[in-house]
Amino acid sequence: MEPVRSQRKLIVNDVVSTLPLYRSAPALEVRLEEFELFALDRLRVLKGISDALSRGRKPEEMEKLAIDLWKTNMRHPQASEVINKDIISHFVLRLVYCRTEDLRKWFLSMETALFRYRFKREKQEAQRALMAEFDLPYKAVSSSEFESVKEKLVLVSRSLGQSSPTADDIFFKVPFEEVPELVAGRRVFISKGHAYIAMSQVVSLVATQFRSHLSRALILTNRKWTTTIAEQEKDRLTPIVEALSSSYLGPDYSQPKEFAQISLKDIDDVAKSSFPLCMRHLFEKLREDHHLKHGGRMQLGLFLKGVGLKLDDALAFWKAEFSRKVGAERFDKEYSYGIRHNYGREGKRTDYTPYSCQKIISSTPGVGDHHGCPYRNFSEENLRAALNKMGVTGRAVGDVMDKVRNRHYQLACTLTFEAVHGSSCDAGINHPNQYFSDSQKIMQSKNQSAA
Repeated sequence: MEPVRSQRKLIVNDVVSTLPLYRSAPALEVRLEEFELFALDRLRVLKGISDALSRGRKPEEMEKLAIDLWKTNMRHPQASEVINKDIISHFVLRLVYCRTEDLRKWFLSMETALFRYRFKREKQEAQRALMAEFDLPYKAVSSSEFESVKEKLVLVSRSLGQSSPTADDIFFKVPFEEVPELVAGRRVFISKGHAYIAMSQVVSLVATQFRSHLSRALILTNRKWTTTIAEQEKDRLTPIVEALSSSYLGPDYSQPKEFAQISLKDIDDVAKSSFPLCMRHLFEKLREDHHLKHGGRMQLGLFLKGVGLKLDDALAFWKAEFSRKVGAERFDKEYSYGIRHNYGREGKRTDYTPYSCQKIISSTPGVGDHHGCPYRNFSEENLRAALNKMGVTGRAVGDVMDKVRNRHYQLACTLTFEAVHGSSCDAGINHPNQYFSDSQKIMQSKNQSAA
């Protein structure tokens, strides 16, 4: 590893591009804190793109959003280090997301989408330089060949609502299988197995090459990780790498902010109106069975702490339920310590934070457990029944189930929130305590309007 000496840029035929192709890991010295912080900043960009795509944002909206996310998160105090941050963060996340097929698939899709949006913002000279860097063997169509197919190209442009091409426009002739999305969308003229693509469409060709390269690289990285890196760096890097793939990037909700506290007398009403499904299910099971296993106690207990249930009230709440099943004496002996521990009053005095959606979704409940994410763990029949109980009916249930089938569990929760409250949630639900906080704001606003 060498110290960072200069800004790295792609230079081809004297044309400079600030968009790296990530062909090989850089020989850079990286401090451990930068290793993690750079990766988290890039992760905010990728997850922002992922959420917006899942919500069906339009292409033009997506491009602007992606670039805005990039500018916001990938800046560096030293302008000369921006590209190094770009390269380092990519390779760190490549290490993080190489480890399972699902992680690889998500990272591959999001990095390719990000590359596509950034490529479209490059100047035409830089775009051609990037094509050359990929060693693509395609030359611009000659004037005579352009004239021979001009009428067909004009028809394609008109069908897309674009201006007709002229002799000054650049076209490339490529094997049609290398631009599958253009072919599927009928956005190119095809002749004798070749597609004629305009310079404005080159992004599809280059993005396909980028995706193919990154896909192979992720497989190779996984092999290195499992055979060498994980063992060599098990004390230093492995904990960071394993944590990054499930990182939550928003507020930790360790302390209630907008709403100072909830009282025991109001907790049942608040649970019905403002608890997300995961917490509502746990709350109802606790009331029904007068007991929850450890995972459920942690998930619900920390959530209640985050929404403002004070320690004394928490102890009274849990004792009132558990005493009906195990007795007050056993509760004091076996369970009260855990509650005080969550509030930082025992053990290491750590102020534990409520679980994020990422953490809840990634948990694996066993038999008799009720924690975890209902959108992931419930059967379709049980989930529909739970949604109906929350007041979600008709088409809204179908929309939620569509997201569940595609494993977009947080979006399913977001749609539930919108159906229950009759209000949009553009930011999406990323944390149960966020659901509660946003719900309470809406409830208070409605109460004030009715007063």
